[in-house]
Amino acid sequence: MRLRVEFTTEPFDLDEAPTHAVVAREVIQGAELDAVDVGPFGNTAEGGADEVLTAVDSLLRRALASGATRVSLQVNVIEGDAS
Repeated sequence: MRLRVEFTTEPFDLDEAPTHAVVAREVIQGAELDAVDVGPFGNTAEGGADEVLTAVDSLLRRALASGATRVSLQVNVIEGDAS
């Protein structure tokens, strides 16, 4: 099964990326995922279920430990995935 995760961390800072946002992006970029897209207001990545769920666990733990007060995320099964 393949999954897509979309996430944002808060609080926002329009002048400079907060530490929690940088940490969350580093987790996703360093995970064994593909189709990674990071941006100022949202981030997405796709990969196998185990890889996505492992990355989400690390993302939540590290972002919260780095000052995030909210992490909004959505995980979807990628349509058409027959495995």
